[in-house]
Amino acid sequence: MSVSAASHLSPSYPDRAAWGTAPKLRAWQQEAYDLYVQREPRDFLTVATPGAGKTTYALRIASELLSRGVVRALTIVTPTEHLKRQWADAAARVGIGIDPEFKNSQGATSRDYTGVAVTYAQIAMHPALHRARTEARKTLVIFDEIHHAGDAKSWGDGVREAFEPATRRLALTGTPFRSDESPIPFVTYVEDGEGALRSVADYSYGYGPALGDGVVRPVIFLAYSGEMKWRTRAGDEIAATLGTPLTKDQLSQAWRAALDPKGDWIRQVIHAADRRLTEVRRGVPDAGGLVIASDHESARAYARHIRTVTGEGAEVVLSDDPGASKKIKDFATSERRWLVAVRMVSEGVDIPRLCVGVYATSTSTPLFFAQAVGRFVRARKRGETASVFLPSVPVLMGLAGEMETERDHVLGRRRDEDGLDDMLLEQAQQEKKQPDALGDELPFQTLEASATFDRVLFDGGEFGTAAAPGSPEEEDFIGLPGLLEPDQVASLLRKRQADQQAAMRKTRKGEEQAPALAPHEQLAELRKELNGLVGAWNHRTGQPHGVIHAELRRACGGPAIAQATAEQVRERIAMIRKWATQRR
Repeated sequence: MSVSAASHLSPSYPDRAAWGTAPKLRAWQQEAYDLYVQREPRDFLTVATPGAGKTTYALRIASELLSRGVVRALTIVTPTEHLKRQWADAAARVGIGIDPEFKNSQGATSRDYTGVAVTYAQIAMHPALHRARTEARKTLVIFDEIHHAGDAKSWGDGVREAFEPATRRLALTGTPFRSDESPIPFVTYVEDGEGALRSVADYSYGYGPALGDGVVRPVIFLAYSGEMKWRTRAGDEIAATLGTPLTKDQLSQAWRAALDPKGDWIRQVIHAADRRLTEVRRGVPDAGGLVIASDHESARAYARHIRTVTGEGAEVVLSDDPGASKKIKDFATSERRWLVAVRMVSEGVDIPRLCVGVYATSTSTPLFFAQAVGRFVRARKRGETASVFLPSVPVLMGLAGEMETERDHVLGRRRDEDGLDDMLLEQAQQEKKQPDALGDELPFQTLEASATFDRVLFDGGEFGTAAAPGSPEEEDFIGLPGLLEPDQVASLLRKRQADQQAAMRKTRKGEEQAPALAPHEQLAELRKELNGLVGAWNHRTGQPHGVIHAELRRACGGPAIAQATAEQVRERIAMIRKWATQRR
């Protein structure tokens, strides 16, 4: 292994560097590499946002250590089987032979290889074997997405036992936070002054800096609400509007109805996403889309919807398909429009041409959401944008609005901190062949599910007004150019927001001359709209509904909502929308 081979690493694989990056290493990669070489540490944790190029950086370090004789062997530990092959392919490009098919039963691999790629589960099954391999040769261990070493006690114990003797350990993650308090092996924790232990990275490169450097794409979130109707196990029929304040049970069932392949909501959203993909492909000809489904049955149904909408079949990737890795690899190098998968491509899988996504799963852990969105942010050239379609559900709206928030893994924190304890990632990543059951209910029956364009979320702001699918108002945002700088995205969103508000004022003026609704009906609709916005602001800020209403009264004047006139309610609606676009 020569140093020159490593020095010519492309900033991203497969040979698709982001616009403006250095011909060898991106600035952050070079900075992190220099810090590593300066310190010569045994353990080093690098936190870099998904899509930043952690693989390139890690292999540059591996090449250096191998060329200097600091280590003689390399072990790469990944969360999934597919990522083993992806790492082996990347390593081969720089002359490092990695065996991705190594089995515990083999004991040893061919002399043609410098090392092996294994999974965390594989290590947990036979840690003594991997400890013996680590002790036999001076070894560098690269932990891909190190937070997975805390997924189960057996995994963490196995990783510690197997790699405690390693000469060097390089830990990588794009999302260091976890939903539980399982300690991550070989990660340093320090007191945070509040009685908790917080993980400490040796080098961090977050989404915000990466976006500023042009290393990742800006993400536009397009949220869809809609009317849902379903039948309970008792035979009762319930209707609710997704995107308005609902009880926990109502929200869960309305969300499920939206994702039901038999309803119109998912069909309409897929159709909108495909229209968005067509627009993006004007500037990015090979741009692809990904639908992340909850279960196998839904994934196949979504693929049928895509064929109906586009006339072209979608690639369906399921974990129990022995050809899944090949399908992903083939899709990555093709120009096909759509890929449908069940969770397995939410983390680490490198398909740089993915620009449009549909978040069609009920999984809501912050970690899973960040990893899923990470599939769309891998920039290849200046101006590429990512678009993610999702249900207008408070937890998802909150996560979308916090894209630039960075978290560390905390042990002993208050259980309500950051809302990270909703589900374990291990449960979130499990694939399912059938839809989730709601407690002990009889089979869930969706009666109606229709979509309504709700709003766009970008850079902490909210834009747009409720609109029917296919309407000019929706098209204002679906039709955004696919090649835009982040500041251009924000500027264009603000302009389209202003244009829509001006059109609404003009329409209202006409309605006042010839009202289509009786006064009490008009006032009821306005109050409903305001209450929905207050509910969204409550989720975003944590302020109680009553406090938000009081603040609106102070800002706009007028009596309580029950006595307010239609014009006064409209003023409050405009004010809270202004907060959403201007406040951080």
